[in-house]
Amino acid sequence: MGARADRREAVTGYAFVLPSFVGFLAFLAVPIAVVIWLSFQHWDLITPARFVGLQNWFSVFADGRFARSLGITAIFVAVAVPLQTCFGLLVGVLLSRRVRGSGLFRVAFLIPWISAPITLGIVWKWIFAPTDGLLNALIGHRVEWLASPQLVLGTIIFVAVWSNVGYVSLFFAAGLGAIPEEVIEAARIDGAGGWQAFWRIQLPLLRPTTFFVVVTGLISAFQIFDTVYALAPNGGPQGAADVVSGRIYHEAFQSFEFGHASVMALVLMVILVIATVASGLYFSKRTVHELS
Repeated sequence: MGARADRREAVTGYAFVLPSFVGFLAFLAVPIAVVIWLSFQHWDLITPARFVGLQNWFSVFADGRFARSLGITAIFVAVAVPLQTCFGLLVGVLLSRRVRGSGLFRVAFLIPWISAPITLGIVWKWIFAPTDGLLNALIGHRVEWLASPQLVLGTIIFVAVWSNVGYVSLFFAAGLGAIPEEVIEAARIDGAGGWQAFWRIQLPLLRPTTFFVVVTGLISAFQIFDTVYALAPNGGPQGAADVVSGRIYHEAFQSFEFGHASVMALVLMVILVIATVASGLYFSKRTVHELS
């Protein structure tokens, strides 16, 4: 009787796990395996795939355009992620004040994040238009925001940060709201001012939240595509906004070099894994998990 009950319990457990396991296979394991296989093939969607060994890898790493795309993406990540994290923290502090109308502001800040990036890109492209754009009309001067190699990447960073600040701020506001008031009151009784209480008490307790928004921000920033595609298609002027995801799209669906695109995708995946692990190691010794 006991063995039958154990088998029934095991079958029930496997039945609950099965949907997640199928999803893991269908949407993660199998696609990664296919991309690894394609990285050793020459395939253009028309002729049959042909094994070429490491030729795709050598070609990609010898291609200066991919190296340049990695550099542009690194600049984008290094600027956008800290900016959206800092501004998100600032907005989160303001939203956590529980003043009248704060709920409306939370919705307003979240709308850019839940909106389709392509739609936002079209709107911002009109705002940055050199002749009839809203921004140039306001400043009374013609500026080639998206046609200048010196300005296009900074313009895209601004739009990306603007789109993500609301998302980040909600997590920080939730994290601040989870800190008991007794902890803050105890700090104030001990003579800590508002800034000291925030810097020495609240900010350390926000490190799990900070870890989450930084890691998700890194993953999102390294994979940015829609916003760049809408504002600066084909890498922008002189390829100044040719990010890695855009380069992968170009190789796969414009040049039909799926082997090259697969190699680039795998390199991007390795970079994301390294960035995530490095962030975890950095925050693991600095994260406060409990208030007791």
